Amino acid sequence: MANEVQTEDVLVRSAHRAASGLEFIRVQADGPVARLTLQRPEHNLLNEQMLRELATSIGRVSEGGPTKLIVLDAAGKIFSAGVDVGEYTGERAFSMLDAFHAACIAMVEAPQPVLVVVDGAAIGGGAELVAYGDLVVATPRARFALPEITIGMFPPLASTMFPHIVGPKRALELVLTGEAISAERARDLGLVNRLVPETQLQAAVNELIGKITVHSGAVLGMAKKAVLGGMGLSLRDALRNSMSIFLNELYRLEDSQEGLRALLEKRKPQWKNR
Repeated sequence: MANEVQTEDVLVRSAHRAASGLEFIRVQADGPVARLTLQRPEHNLLNEQMLRELATSIGRVSEGGPTKLIVLDAAGKIFSAGVDVGEYTGERAFSMLDAFHAACIAMVEAPQPVLVVVDGAAIGGGAELVAYGDLVVATPRARFALPEITIGMFPPLASTMFPHIVGPKRALELVLTGEAISAERARDLGLVNRLVPETQLQAAVNELIGKITVHSGAVLGMAKKAVLGGMGLSLRDALRNSMSIFLNELYRLEDSQEGLRALLEKRKPQWKNR
């Protein structure tokens, strides 16, 4: 029976790859939402191909079209158990890290917000992917860890992003000990935005999707750009960056003018997403 299920899964993934050119990432675009799903049974171990597929998929759904929000989730009971250990061997480590960098940068630079849904363990590279999402919804089944230190390494992508999210001292604790933290602790540290029961996960995700996609896609992108563009800058430079985007880019959008007109005319705005 197990062999039959495994064979069926391989056939389904082969058909998906033939149709989309992707093997480990499933893409579903539905109106303003594009959902990308990690699917490399059974632990969603990350390899170079999977990470490049993720970067490519984000690029495809973020270019033009109706997409206002990208949702990243995972098939199975584990979000991702990290990078496939075989990817660390020899020169493969260089190309794998390049692919991982490309995937994370794609998440950051996508004009749409990226919502990550975690309903299981996110370990090592899995936790790093979560950190590069703009919003994170998790269930109590989720747990997070950066265990690279236990095999004589450190997580380079987490070492960059985690200090911005949880602060340098807590980031050092997670990186230096390799200990796992619960979903509750992750929420308290700021890694997770919303923690919801497993039975309410889809309803909570749909609610958040609705609250975001009701707004102008173009303005959502500007807001994300302003927030992330100020990271690492001094307060003065961050303020200058945000004001520049507001005055020189936001005000050129049709939707920003429509929003003002709708307010004055006491009606709901009709977004054109441009």
